[in-house]
Amino acid sequence: MSIQHYLRFTDLSAEEYGWLFRRAAIIKRRFKAYEKYHPLADRTLAMIFEKASTRTRVSFEAGMYQLGGSVVHLTTGDSQLGRAEPIEDTARVISRMVDLVMIRTFGQDKIERFASHSRVPVINGLTNEFHPCQILADLFTFLEHRGLDADGVPDPAALQGKVVAWVGDGNNMANTWLQAAELLGFTVHLSTPSGYEVDQSVPGVRSCASYKVFKDPKDACRGAHLVTTDVWTSMGYEAENDARRKAFADWCVDSSMMGVASRDALFMHCLPAHRGEEVQADVIDGPQSVVWDEAENRMHVQKALMEYLLLGRVD
Repeated sequence: MSIQHYLRFTDLSAEEYGWLFRRAAIIKRRFKAYEKYHPLADRTLAMIFEKASTRTRVSFEAGMYQLGGSVVHLTTGDSQLGRAEPIEDTARVISRMVDLVMIRTFGQDKIERFASHSRVPVINGLTNEFHPCQILADLFTFLEHRGLDADGVPDPAALQGKVVAWVGDGNNMANTWLQAAELLGFTVHLSTPSGYEVDQSVPGVRSCASYKVFKDPKDACRGAHLVTTDVWTSMGYEAENDARRKAFADWCVDSSMMGVASRDALFMHCLPAHRGEEVQADVIDGPQSVVWDEAENRMHVQKALMEYLLLGRVD
């Protein structure tokens, strides 16, 4: 059987995302109703962390246990990914012992090399270039709040024509938002400080029809249905912290930015957040913020994803 990896958002089709959103809603309802659901009994997930994590570890680990499976947790010190032995050899060994691998690392090339020699599906838990599981959760959260059909089911068609404002760094989140917009039919308004723009070669978007670039972050937020941001200094770029604080000073999402967005606009942040830096407290803690739903939904969409990669479409 062919192996389906999830290394970037474009690894799945729009139709497959529709399925995942619906499955995530069903799995979440079962979780909230305390219904036991163990489709992955006797399956094992290996989690490899070269970058530290709170939400990624808890969401994957708790999610796998809730699906009836088990988890092996490996960090930089005990995985030796690409250090004591080649990545290709590590992949060949680990994938003979587990059913699924999630990797959170630095360069995308590492996870690509691992996946190319793995006998089991590999999931990108975050790289410097992409963060597909987070955008999967963000889109599901948006549909929960603004895109349910008459039966209360997330409807991906509700994304058509919507505007997502990205305010901040041209990082892995911005890259993934661009991929999602082109695939699912919405538009991203990008606003980044000079010198921190998105490298368009990374997301590989084929046309500029799904995004617009704005120098003024407030203009990017104008009419947006979702305003979202991230920390100014991502993990691995700490040496640039002082320079970034100065460069990003005008890219703090505040009430004036939310005020020019659509009347029912939502605010999201993938966390951890620094109030007073990339977002003001009255925004992230205000009525338009859905960051806590967004954080919880990482677990639910990842459960749907793991189920799909291992079992395909189930009833």
